[in-house]
Formats: sequence, structure tokens, C-alpha cells
Amino acid sequence: MAADMEETTQTEQSQPSVVSQGEGETEETFVDSDMLIKHPLQNQWTLWFFKPDRAKGWEENQREVIHFDTIEDFWSTHNHIKSASELSAGCDYSLFKAGIKPMWEDPRNNNGGRWLISLEKKQRSSELDNYWLEVILCLIGEAFEESSEDICGAVVNIRPKGDKLSIWTADCTNRDGIMKIGQKLKERLGIQTKGSIVYEAHNDSMKKSGSVAKFRYTV
Repeated sequence: MAADMEETTQTEQSQPSVVSQGEGETEETFVDSDMLIKHPLQNQWTLWFFKPDRAKGWEENQREVIHFDTIEDFWSTHNHIKSASELSAGCDYSLFKAGIKPMWEDPRNNNGGRWLISLEKKQRSSELDNYWLEVILCLIGEAFEESSEDICGAVVNIRPKGDKLSIWTADCTNRDGIMKIGQKLKERLGIQTKGSIVYEAHNDSMKKSGSVAKFRYTV
């Protein structure tokens, strides 16, 4: 699976640096080993977990799991939580830039929309986890180049009839940026030419009369 970023492993131990203080004099200064081996991301991200509980409101069921802003902290999180395919039906994982909640009503989301990928139930065991990881790597690796600025986050929904993956953007009228994101996403997931993914605005989703909102864009 292609990815711009891979898990980094470091074996070197931090060593004291020696700074010259003048002839015959030296001073040893120690550097925090964490600062030597961690690779910062361009943005800080928050992982959210949603589990339905009828005794609570929808927003109450959204829980912040962790914030991270380095590659190493992402992999530490990823390797110690359940994979998407192991979640119970009705649960979600959401990964959003810090400060943005995974809900339409958030000010950064309410004028935006999402690229949506619908998976058949049989794909949960064969493709879901790889797809979700690739989506995450695209986000934290800024794979959409200048269009990455328009990215808010991504969601994976686990549902009885079939799961969904989506990437949320801030402005549903930014056609050029949206299309670049969709094309790159389709390429990175290896979706065949004859396959398609669709983009829907959040406002259309909120106003839909049936089970499906109208699609603004398709690639």
C-alpha cells in the first residue's frame, strides 16, 4: 500500500553534545532524546470515538481519545487501539484537526461537505482497515498539497449494512480544491477507474428527504 509516511523506528541513543568554551574548557549539554527522534506534523490532530448510548445525547456520545502532533505519537496511538473493523456496529472513529469537532454544526464544518466512500459489508474484513489507515496518512501527511488547508478531518462509520469512509472539507463551493482531493483520494486507495466516489454538502445531507443526499461532485 502506497503511503507518503511510514512508521519510523529509531535505535540510536541520545548522546551529550560538547560545546567549546575556550581553550582547555568544555561543557557538556544534554538534549532530550524525545526531541531528537520525534518528527512533528504540520497540524495537531484529535482522535474521537463515538459509541451510541440511548441514555445520552448524540454529542455526549462523542469522546475525545487523544491529541497528537508527531508521527511517532500517531503510530503509538494507532498500534494500541482497536482497528476500525473490530468496532461494534453503530460506532465511529473520527480524526479531525485540533479544535474542530466531528459534527456538521462546528463552525469549520457547517459550510463544507464530505467525500464519501461506501463499502459493502464483505469489505470490512478485506479492505476497511487499509482504507482507513491510508485516509489517515493522507490527512496527517498533507498529501493533498495546497488543498490540505481545506481539510477538516475524516470519519469511518461502522454500520450493519455496510461501512462508510469520508473526508470532510471546509468549503463545499471550492470546486477545484474538492476535485483535487477526490482525485488524490481515489488514487491513493487504488479505486479502479470505473469505480466512483461522491461528494455531498453537509447542508444537503441535513435537508435530504430520503436516505441519500444529492451529490455535488463525482470522480
